[in-house]
Amino acid sequence: MLQLILGGARSGKSRLAEKLAGDSALAVTYIATSQPLDGEMNQRIAHHRERRPAHWGLIEEPLELARVLQESAGEGRCLLVDCLTLWLTNLLMLEDPERLAAEREALLQCVASLPGEIIFVSNETGMGVVPLGELTRRYVDEAGWLHQALAERCQRVVLTVAGLPLTLKGTAL
Repeated sequence: MLQLILGGARSGKSRLAEKLAGDSALAVTYIATSQPLDGEMNQRIAHHRERRPAHWGLIEEPLELARVLQESAGEGRCLLVDCLTLWLTNLLMLEDPERLAAEREALLQCVASLPGEIIFVSNETGMGVVPLGELTRRYVDEAGWLHQALAERCQRVVLTVAGLPLTLKGTAL
């Protein structure tokens, strides 16, 4: 089963995804896309680590998400990817403008054939004002397009607000 959990910053989306992964009774691997580039991000990463069960596996991969999913997915396994918008940011910041398109296409091509359960977490960025600056507008556009394409492929899509899940597609939680 493919699931997409969307929400704003501090909406409870990661906590919900972690609960779903834990409740799955499958072997869980957490795929972290963040990079500890500053003190604030280090604190966020530490907070996520403290919350996760010690027996969960961990893969840190900021760029090659499709490859890691293909290598790690399997029957009886749950992969939790947190988060797609950090992955997108990592790709946008590269010198190679073609890399984002290639990695996005690789992800969208592989997800439907992955065995096991996959839970994607991502920030919903398209609910506010249009940001100033070319890079931030591109980020919002790319995130929106990625979410639409991934939501088409997922069996369940959930929007999380104030810790409350609203099922947009699939069986309600």
